Amino acid sequence: MRPERVTSSDVAKEAGVSQSAVSRAYTPGASVSEATKEKVFAAAKKLGYQPNAIARSLISRRSNMIGIVMADIVNPFYPAVLDMFMRLFQERGHRVMLFMASRDQNIDDLLPRLLEYQVDGVVITSVTLSSEMANYCAKLGTPVALFNRYVPQAEASSVCCDNIDAARNVADLLLDAGHRRLGYIAGVENTSTNQDREYGFTSRIRERRMPSPLREVGHYTYEGGFEAALRLFAGEDKPDALFCANDIMALGVMDAIRGKLNLRIPEDVSVIGFDDIASAGWEGYRLTTVRPPAEKMVELTVQTLVDCINDPKQPMVALMEKGELVVRGSARLPEQLHMPHAQG
Repeated sequence: MRPERVTSSDVAKEAGVSQSAVSRAYTPGASVSEATKEKVFAAAKKLGYQPNAIARSLISRRSNMIGIVMADIVNPFYPAVLDMFMRLFQERGHRVMLFMASRDQNIDDLLPRLLEYQVDGVVITSVTLSSEMANYCAKLGTPVALFNRYVPQAEASSVCCDNIDAARNVADLLLDAGHRRLGYIAGVENTSTNQDREYGFTSRIRERRMPSPLREVGHYTYEGGFEAALRLFAGEDKPDALFCANDIMALGVMDAIRGKLNLRIPEDVSVIGFDDIASAGWEGYRLTTVRPPAEKMVELTVQTLVDCINDPKQPMVALMEKGELVVRGSARLPEQLHMPHAQG
């Protein structure tokens, strides 16, 4: 026979406090003394009480749950980011519900299903949200924070790496090192992340009166980068340097250049990536790349979303953080940068 469930009334009676005091003891940030908390928790342990989060959310109209939407989980950059998000939200008394989107799935179709769970807020990473859906969430009173991307005219906060500035620095590094035929391997073309990296790289090259870069699309995957490199070198006009919109593609590019094309890196071709994933520093790659301040970006995203949950009148914010160029061995360097600034 199934034992009868212990209730908050049972705990209140055992602890000698009111039922509302029991509720406050289990509510993060609620006004309750430490002495009362200790009585409640001791009674709960003795009776085997487990608080009912669902019932509590119905009373408070807060689920303390954050929805995170992510698609590119095979990219090592994002599991590390997810770990940081989960840790920081949990430290603030929130639980995380992860929704996975397929690479080609429209997030506007997925988000209404997430909202059915009455989440207090939503973080969106590695997928694209329309301004219409962001505004719909705002009307429902569910704040949205975009991580490492933004949507123009959307009622959503965003925290991004300054991709344009970082890509301009990549172009300068390659041109200052004497490269004259540059190429760009794009990720997913309709993302703000890819668009800004391509714009920064291409516009800086044009400002310096060099030919527009060659271009292929790698869809942010290793296989995509590998094949994109082969296509670029199959043409008559071959690049002497490649900037890839993320590290995973850059690793595929490097393996194609050395394994299939029998060219040397960086003597024949320089390769630069973006993200600074762990494998970028492996001895077999030693990839020069851009390191976004991921930890700071996650902290800002969490704080921004929590602020909007606690105060719905908080204005939307759009924050940009500088990336850092990490110099290793996959790109030729200008004379003044040889060795003293090398990392990894």
